[in-house]
Amino acid sequence: MAPIDDRGERRRGNRRGTRHALRREVPSTVALLAAEEDFAAMRRYTSFAFDDHPSYLRQVEGLLRELATHEVHTTVALFDPAEYARYCADTRIDPDSAGSRTRYVAEVAAGGGTVTYAGQPVGELLPELLDAVTRRAAFDAATELLVRAGDCPDCGTDLGDAAFRQAGELLRGLLEAAGPGEQHLVCSVPARSTSLLAALSATVPRTPAGAAGTPRLGESDALVFSTVLAAGIATGSPAGVVLRTSVDGLPDTVRGWALDDGWLRPLSEAEVFAAYCTDALTGEPVPPEPGVDYRAGFPLRRPGAE
Repeated sequence: MAPIDDRGERRRGNRRGTRHALRREVPSTVALLAAEEDFAAMRRYTSFAFDDHPSYLRQVEGLLRELATHEVHTTVALFDPAEYARYCADTRIDPDSAGSRTRYVAEVAAGGGTVTYAGQPVGELLPELLDAVTRRAAFDAATELLVRAGDCPDCGTDLGDAAFRQAGELLRGLLEAAGPGEQHLVCSVPARSTSLLAALSATVPRTPAGAAGTPRLGESDALVFSTVLAAGIATGSPAGVVLRTSVDGLPDTVRGWALDDGWLRPLSEAEVFAAYCTDALTGEPVPPEPGVDYRAGFPLRRPGAE
């Protein structure tokens, strides 16, 4: 009987194992059609092989779980059929192609507004994704306003850069003066046909002496908040900021400020109540939220002021 030499088979097995290990080192991006009307818009393409939205979402969730099983880092992006069609027209590629969709997804992921998959169900992932996309859109629009602000005609100062630094001072001042607790900030800046919105949550710990410690907050959320507020400063828009503070064992407190001459002017208790208890779309009064105290905003000292 001839001797058996299985070295070639072992080498092939080793290569397969190496490729499998290497696959774990390659990140993946999965684009998701969040709305049923967006899914319906994609069905006009013959290369799009899905029949109904619920089944499609189940397939996506299965794919995400499979990638997680193989320890592949995966981010999820939002697939916008209208933007995809424009992208294909601008780049002169065939929209009815899986390869074109892959190229578009790579472009979307590079622009941000994605969510890291951490095992959450698609039902929880969708709101996170829509929130991330909204934050990214607000950041991009605010950044454009800062760039367009230009330079001061008198001193040559970059107005956008100065406004961003001022917004950072305001954010630090708000969190320092708010005191210990869970702080939730919302900034609204009217811009063109809509409003730029930015939200920020921070935890301000209590030191052993009972004072407020260093705030813990997400850097990306702080960047978006500061940029949106800076856009209001640079454009002179009538922006507003609301702060909600939660402390264990106490009612939540809500305070407010209005942007005035590049700085936040505290609203009175009556102004905060009126703003918080009025429907923003209809102008009709809404009942106050139970267990919430509406208080005047506290003054924020300008840098260098007495």
